[in-house]
Amino acid sequence: MRILFMGTPDFALFSLRALVESGENVIGVVTQPDKPQGRGYALTPPPVKVYAQEQSIPVYQPATLRDDGFYELLQNLNPDLIVVTAYGKILPARVLEYPRLGCVNVHGSLLPAYRGAAPMQRAIIDGKTVTGITTMMMDVGLDTGDMLLTGEVEITPTDNFETIHDKMGDCSREVLLRTVKAIREGNAVRIPQDHSLATYAAKIEKSDCKLDFHRSAEELHNLIRGLSPVPLSFTNTPDGKLLKVVAAEVAQSEGTLGEAGEVLSLDGGKVTVACGVGAISLLAVQPEGKKRMAASDWINGRKIQKGDRLVTR
Repeated sequence: MRILFMGTPDFALFSLRALVESGENVIGVVTQPDKPQGRGYALTPPPVKVYAQEQSIPVYQPATLRDDGFYELLQNLNPDLIVVTAYGKILPARVLEYPRLGCVNVHGSLLPAYRGAAPMQRAIIDGKTVTGITTMMMDVGLDTGDMLLTGEVEITPTDNFETIHDKMGDCSREVLLRTVKAIREGNAVRIPQDHSLATYAAKIEKSDCKLDFHRSAEELHNLIRGLSPVPLSFTNTPDGKLLKVVAAEVAQSEGTLGEAGEVLSLDGGKVTVACGVGAISLLAVQPEGKKRMAASDWINGRKIQKGDRLVTR
């Protein structure tokens, strides 16, 4: 089969590598345009582009998929199947309808749960213990197409977005290769989604990252790990400066131990803070204008004291 791959970030690399390393005929890669990054705003290629070029696979970076230029490219490439993983744009109907075997999407949730842009982060934030990968035949809706195959991934209490990202990536390799094999052999089974069970995983916004210490310790722990290592949850120190939280643990899951946001203890190199229910210990932080550091280093720098209160602005 002539396979055209569409994807952009690191997560998409798992799928592209799986196709290439298994010997599939990847005729081209479509990815987002290079973007400025870092303090110097250097134009930086997407991870998928870098890998594709290393493999001598033609790379295309159209500004839009909706003009005749991209459709002409599609006709020239003439793919039998398009595989999409975290491309970053919605495919128009005439692109979806072009390949004779359709367009397959690798999605980071067990559909119909967590349709949308941030399924992995939202599952962790919501305290889920299981998530997974779904391959589906794409249609014009947002993650509404018929499902093909799935694979489950456990979310442990110590997992964060980084570890789940990598677990999900490994799972996506296996599920995608099984899916491509089934399509090639003509025995792929399409399973319509139950739209009444659908939930939506909206893109992470700055407002999602605020730590409200009136919430329970369990809820805040899930939020912190769901947003780590990027973009990171945050609060403010007594002097109003920003404090991002890299890692934490639940110190106590029940009871009211103090005023919400009150620093209860600095013992053991941990900053233990009262929550609406229970208490949470900050293990690693990033103070405003500083690099990430262990909470013990922040304590040793005398930037926080017992009795201080963290109030998110």
